[in-house]
Amino acid sequence: MARRPTGPTAASTVSPDWCDQQLRVPHEGGGGSVAPVTELSWRAGLDQPTIDEVTALAAAATTADGTAPLGEHVLLHLSDDTAVHLLARDPDGVLVGFAQLDQADPQDGGVAELTVDPGHRRAGLGTRIVEELLKRTEDGHLRVWAHGQHPGAVALAARLGFTPARVLWQMHRNLLTPVAEPELPAGVRLRSFVVGADEAEFLRVNNAAFDWHPEQGGWGLEQIATREAEPWFDPAGFLLAVDESDRLLGYHWTKVHEPGEHGPEPIGEVYVLGVDPAAWGKRLGAALTLAGLQYLRDRGLGAVMLYVEADNTAAVRVYERLGFTLSGTDVSYAR
Repeated sequence: MARRPTGPTAASTVSPDWCDQQLRVPHEGGGGSVAPVTELSWRAGLDQPTIDEVTALAAAATTADGTAPLGEHVLLHLSDDTAVHLLARDPDGVLVGFAQLDQADPQDGGVAELTVDPGHRRAGLGTRIVEELLKRTEDGHLRVWAHGQHPGAVALAARLGFTPARVLWQMHRNLLTPVAEPELPAGVRLRSFVVGADEAEFLRVNNAAFDWHPEQGGWGLEQIATREAEPWFDPAGFLLAVDESDRLLGYHWTKVHEPGEHGPEPIGEVYVLGVDPAAWGKRLGAALTLAGLQYLRDRGLGAVMLYVEADNTAAVRVYERLGFTLSGTDVSYAR
């Protein structure tokens, strides 16, 4: 089963700028100097102008690093009060740093995600933000994800007392190579998700399949509705495996990322794939994966990606047999 890191634990991603080891990009006409940051402020729900600033900041970091610094969970909750946000502004009021802190689970401590403008790195801003996050958490208990396991982030994590706690693998597959036909068990058919009709069955299977998962388990209608309202949501690419009575046995929820989100070209994703534990042993996981790959290929996409727990050996082997290869590693550092 695959799941993109979107919840408060896995989505607490941090771009390479966290380590303050990136080469500084001078401001035009600035001779390489970086203006000091004069304001660090905490905010709850952000208004639309501030959300636009955060989005632009994340886009600049993505362009500079080739890796998106903010996960889906952060972007979906910028306007509500489920988390708090730290805004860093320069003397002109320009947003040059951002962090989101989620403390929804008191046993989890704090889970944060941050980014720094490429033109304000190597000036200690990333370290200042992490220190502010630590002050805000109970006993300095904080978890942060490092995308790509960059050496600078690893070094800073060690210096600030963080240790690796969890590893996610990003895997890719070329869709221009042949995709085998899915083999469904007798009496099982595939159909697309129907908005307003299939939410309850999806929740039943999803929460049973992911009762162990820190982000995907325990979903309710709110989590589905939030994603159904997103521009990328496509019910035609939300594939359901059902039996003769239309009871849900498993699903493959695909997603398409626009150019710039994960490289210059659009790319598909095995967004979530789950099978009802009562249907395990029917090889539905492989069949659903292949059906989703065919759907994404038929949309004209040339590649597909997924996230999987590095220690989920069974799932990794399935994806390797289906042609996926390791393309990146994300490490959760905890303190």
